[in-house]
Amino acid sequence: MLFKFKSKAAGDLIMLEPNGRRVLQIIGKDPGPKGIILPEQMAGAAQALEAAIAREEAQQRALVEQAKANGEEPPRFEAVSLRQRALPFLEMLRRCEQAGKEIVWGV
Repeated sequence: MLFKFKSKAAGDLIMLEPNGRRVLQIIGKDPGPKGIILPEQMAGAAQALEAAIAREEAQQRALVEQAKANGEEPPRFEAVSLRQRALPFLEMLRRCEQAGKEIVWGV
């Protein structure tokens, strides 16, 4: 399944189901087959996503430092980070918030 996010203020954004579901859960939205993000919800959604990115990066740094301190090989993480997957969505949120247009999916 794919998530196709649409808005009148930005181009369509397509995400694979696991990535779209994760982003929607982070911003507090039900990752159901249909949904909407209103302009007044976008600032909070962007903050939640940025906080999740910062948490993931801090956890990864801590795991690497811990492995180095123990003389172990650093762990490997997903090839594509949350930051990389979420950046287009963050840009869409900001653009739509400025334009006062909602983002929808599944319609």
